[in-house]
Amino acid sequence: MNRDLAGMRRVYAANDLVEANAGNCPFALFDAWMADAAKTETLDPNAMTLATVDTKGQPKARTVLLKGFSTALGWVFYTNYASDKGQELEHNPQCSLLFWWELLERQVRIEGVVKKLSEAASDAYYISRPRESQLGAWVSEQSQVITSRDVLTQREKALTQQYQGVETLPRPTHWGGYQVIPTAIEFWQGQPSRLHDRLKFKQNLDSKLWTRERLAP
Repeated sequence: MNRDLAGMRRVYAANDLVEANAGNCPFALFDAWMADAAKTETLDPNAMTLATVDTKGQPKARTVLLKGFSTALGWVFYTNYASDKGQELEHNPQCSLLFWWELLERQVRIEGVVKKLSEAASDAYYISRPRESQLGAWVSEQSQVITSRDVLTQREKALTQQYQGVETLPRPTHWGGYQVIPTAIEFWQGQPSRLHDRLKFKQNLDSKLWTRERLAP
């Protein structure tokens, strides 16, 4: 081993998380934390880990980008429906999201159920993307085995020619958005001595109201 992994540690002491400042609405707190991250983090403050479970019960995780959130929609991202994660969500719509903002020493965990966005919402986002990204959704049969990168290069060339002169590309039917409707949201703030702050919001399924509780670190 060329690194002392066991000895890697640092003291967390950037902020604290107390009930008086957290409020009673997890969406409002997340909005404030995302605003802080957008001002503080240098790369991809909207990056989040999406965890799913496959048909054999094997958890899978990967990083995707948050493209919107609201009390009505939950947390929104876009991907290929035929990809591994798309197939896993089709089989089991329960999933988790994880945000980690290193410079702020903050983490947010979200548990919930995923639903596909409407076709109109997916269309609207798709046409807002750069043309290269629109083409990319057609080029990549995400998660499928390919023999080499040349497969992608040649397919991109062919599709570029096919859609030459077409101002707005049609959205592929296999590509679109998901919304993660939360049932639990946990906010973590690093603290000294590993005595971190953890506040968890849980939703009552009948009243739709959120309750807040503090967890031991």
